[in-house]
Amino acid sequence: MPDISTPKLKIWPFLLADLMLLGAAAFIVRMMAEPSGTVWIFGLVAAVGLAAWVGVTPFLVQHRADMKFAESQGLITAVEQFTNLRTFTNQISFATAQWQLVQDEAAKTVGAARQITEQMASEAKSFSDFMQKASDAEKRHLRLEVEKLRRTEGEWLQVLVLTLDHVYALLLAGRRSGQQNVIQQLTTFQHACRDVARKVGLLAFEAQSNEPFNAQMHQVLEGTPEPKAAAQVADTLAPGYTYQGQLIRNALVSIQADKAAKPEEDLLLA
Repeated sequence: MPDISTPKLKIWPFLLADLMLLGAAAFIVRMMAEPSGTVWIFGLVAAVGLAAWVGVTPFLVQHRADMKFAESQGLITAVEQFTNLRTFTNQISFATAQWQLVQDEAAKTVGAARQITEQMASEAKSFSDFMQKASDAEKRHLRLEVEKLRRTEGEWLQVLVLTLDHVYALLLAGRRSGQQNVIQQLTTFQHACRDVARKVGLLAFEAQSNEPFNAQMHQVLEGTPEPKAAAQVADTLAPGYTYQGQLIRNALVSIQADKAAKPEEDLLLA
């Protein structure tokens, strides 16, 4: 905005007129050596008053011009402020429109994100259900395989136990024969068979003669009376077995009191 200044009134014409009026008043005073009437007095008063009015007039005019200029400047300032206010209002309206647009875009983005979240949740649920079904099927398959392996393990373990029982029965028969060569060969054969069984965790154990009867490790033939608390083992009729540290069968023994009443051969046949 250009700098507008207050127009300045030229004072020198008024000063000149004032000097002329004052000169006229002085002339009138000099010519009035003897007052002869009121005309000269009236002229003197009029000249002095007119001179005073001429001297004050330029200042009054300048003052009124300054007031008018101040009013115009205030009006210009008000107009500028109103223009700035309108510009600010337009900016607010534009910002409001932009904010509304941002809100609409944000709402669209939130809606799209919600749809994606719901779709991801649905996909995750479907995948979880699929994995659960696959896991259940795999567990059933593994359970069947474990059961098969356990049945197979039980079968070959039973076969191995029966084989070792037969080998021990042969050793007992060899001992009854009294032939040392046969006993030595059968003993070696039993050791070899038990070494093979030991590799898979099957261990055979026998009760020693005169060993106290232990119900947790020993058992007697069915139909035989329960051994007394101080009963002692006479012979081992069939070895006991542990598989991988767990007892799977107690050793079958005869009690010393039963040994005289019933021959060993009858016990084996039974």
